[in-house]
Amino acid sequence: MKIVIMKTLGLVFIASLLCSFQAPKSLKGTWEFAGGIYNGKKEGAPKGYSLHRKYDATHYEAFAIEKGYKTEKYESGTYVLNGDSCIDKETFCSQPSKITNIPIHYLYTFKNDTLTLSGKLPTGMLVIEYWKKIR
Repeated sequence: MKIVIMKTLGLVFIASLLCSFQAPKSLKGTWEFAGGIYNGKKEGAPKGYSLHRKYDATHYEAFAIEKGYKTEKYESGTYVLNGDSCIDKETFCSQPSKITNIPIHYLYTFKNDTLTLSGKLPTGMLVIEYWKKIR
C-alpha cells in the first residue's frame, strides 16, 4: 500500500512539475522593446523614446512613445502560438512595409519577464528581439 501511495505521489509531482513549464497560450500583456540582434549585429533599445507592443489573445498593436509627443501606433497585426513557434502577421504599418500580410515564423521563449523572438524575415535578415513585460 505504501509503495502505491509513493508511486502515485511521485507521478502527481512529476505531472505538476511538467505542467508548470508549459509555455503560455498567449502573449497577453504589454511589452517594451529591450534590444535585439540583427544579422549578428547587436542593437540596444532606442534612446529618447520607447517601443511597446500590446498583445491580447490573438492580436497586437505596436506604439512609439516619446515624452512630450502623442503616442504613435506604428504597427498592428495578428499572431498564433503553436508549440514554441509564433506566427506573426502585420496587417497595418504606418510606414511603407514589404511584410504587410506576410506571415513571419518566430521561435519564442520566456526567461523571467523577457520574451525572446527569433527568426528569419522574408528579406533574409536573421533577427533576435528581446521584449520586457511591463504590464
